[in-house]
Amino acid sequence: MTEIHDRLNGHETGILHKRFKILFAIVAIALSLLALRMWYLQVIKAEELKQKSENNSIRVRKLQPLRGLIMDANRTVLVDNQCSFDILFVPNRTRDIQDVANKLTYLYAEESMTFPREVFNSGKVRLFVPVKLEKNISREKLAIVETHSLDLPGLTVDVASVRKYLGGEMEAHIIGYTGEVGPEELERDEAQTYTVGDVIGKSGIEKYLDSYLRGKNGVEQVEVNVLGKPVRVLGKINPESGYNVVLTIDSVLQKVAWDALGGQAGAVAAIDPRDGSVLVLVSSPSFDPTLFNGGISVDDWQKLSGDPYHPMENRAVSGQYPPGSTYKMIVAAAALQEGLITPDTAFNCDGSFTLGNRTFRCWQKHGHGRISLHRAIVESCDVYFYNVGKLIGVDKLAEYARAFGFGKPTGISLPREKSGLIPTKEWKLARFKQPWQPGETISISIGQGFDLVTPLQLASAYSTLANGGTLWRPRLIKQIEAADGRVLKTFEPEKKSSLPIRPKNIEVLKSALWGVVNEPGGTGRALQRKEADVAGKTGTSQVIGLPEDDKARKLKYIPSRYRDHALFVCFAPVRDPEIAVAVIVENAGHGGSAAAPVARKIVDAYFEGKKIPNRKPPLVISDRNTSTRNP
Repeated sequence: MTEIHDRLNGHETGILHKRFKILFAIVAIALSLLALRMWYLQVIKAEELKQKSENNSIRVRKLQPLRGLIMDANRTVLVDNQCSFDILFVPNRTRDIQDVANKLTYLYAEESMTFPREVFNSGKVRLFVPVKLEKNISREKLAIVETHSLDLPGLTVDVASVRKYLGGEMEAHIIGYTGEVGPEELERDEAQTYTVGDVIGKSGIEKYLDSYLRGKNGVEQVEVNVLGKPVRVLGKINPESGYNVVLTIDSVLQKVAWDALGGQAGAVAAIDPRDGSVLVLVSSPSFDPTLFNGGISVDDWQKLSGDPYHPMENRAVSGQYPPGSTYKMIVAAAALQEGLITPDTAFNCDGSFTLGNRTFRCWQKHGHGRISLHRAIVESCDVYFYNVGKLIGVDKLAEYARAFGFGKPTGISLPREKSGLIPTKEWKLARFKQPWQPGETISISIGQGFDLVTPLQLASAYSTLANGGTLWRPRLIKQIEAADGRVLKTFEPEKKSSLPIRPKNIEVLKSALWGVVNEPGGTGRALQRKEADVAGKTGTSQVIGLPEDDKARKLKYIPSRYRDHALFVCFAPVRDPEIAVAVIVENAGHGGSAAAPVARKIVDAYFEGKKIPNRKPPLVISDRNTSTRNP
């Protein structure tokens, strides 16, 4: 016992004491570090951690506003909003993401519908971040998700709004379409107007007036539980709806023009000569703007972009065509104003015109005989204008063409308008490094050669002639107003310039244009009305070089895409014009037989509409392929 006692009180006891002190020091240091850490977190980082804690239980959700309505001149709604259903997936609400994907794929397959599985396989799924699987789903898909909600944990249906285009295809190029803001648009947005997921205008009026139509986003704070399910709303700032837009378009005339084209490729533009208001703007073929509501599918986009008839192109403002004989009025105006001819100046037409070693033929192979200005316009004699064009020269003719608004954009409130082409000596030298040839002046004197114009430019030019010489900027937007009808902005008529042509010369031209429609031998007799109130001009423009006479053309097979374009431009009534119409029907032949009947229907509808007090246009709805009336 004594030995054991000595060992306990010997040097080994000192060792244990030393080890105990070391252990105590370690524990003390650990507790000190823990206390220091707690102090750091509770004092120094308290506010930051509090914010993070609240973020774990509070979700901030963006509330999309309703876009403003778009109406026609008679306040008929052209574009409205309708409910859309999107499928969202919140990954943290299920333990097996692939199981949910498999179940939904199977349920869709039972109804012969496809499901975008690539969303699940992208590797970008985050547990607490909702993933939008599909936008603007069909009622069938909505029923599947709602009916099997217990078997599909994590899937929810979100209600949003999308555009409802009541005019469908016939107004698609005016109205445009909307879509989700893209990465490039976010990069260009220096003012940080957009946020991810915003719906913005992509083309047409939707794009041009997007800042007015879009409205302002709202926000909602929602408390959620550990499963991410909403418990209660903590706070909410309501979104502000966009402003409404009233256009100058007459939807009744728009429908008449669309139907009159009958699916043929071409365009129609109609303007009020009194103030430049655009009444009709049709481009055919067209597209269904609702295809873009949920993000257009790859198949649909390939069909549109690969279509050889280019349905996405707005031919009314971007289609560039040789003006043909409709250009003869500019040639005549320039020659009269420069004193190179008088109304009585006559030339002999024997069916051809020779310049050097080249012969230019008249459409009338036997010729028109001795003919002066009035009858040359009425019968559209080519030889007469060959002679007049030679007298004027290319540069002087270009000067007058630009005064009529050709060779530059009209300034209409639509994107991607083209300027056409009015050639000069300087232009050809810069473009082709070649001097201008005299024979090229002969060609442009009848609207062929390098000349290119848009249908809207034609309508605007003839409106200027009709009203006595005032060139208006085509006005497509009438006003912008709040939901309560309060007018925020009015788009007044804008005068661009006046024609440098004496009134008596304008009257000479208007008289000849009246003769085109109403006198024997006139090329535009198809538009003659019993009121004898229409003046106009036919035109036929070549796409490629073809045999000169009709017999040779008939013997030669010509693919449809290379056949002549048909043109007709008119205004009415002659004395106090209220409407000017330009029609181009692609590859349809003669303007008098193909384009004039289209213009006739529009003019008739315009004056018939004036007889009906407070008329209301029919509501037009559209499915995927066609536009129909809704009784």
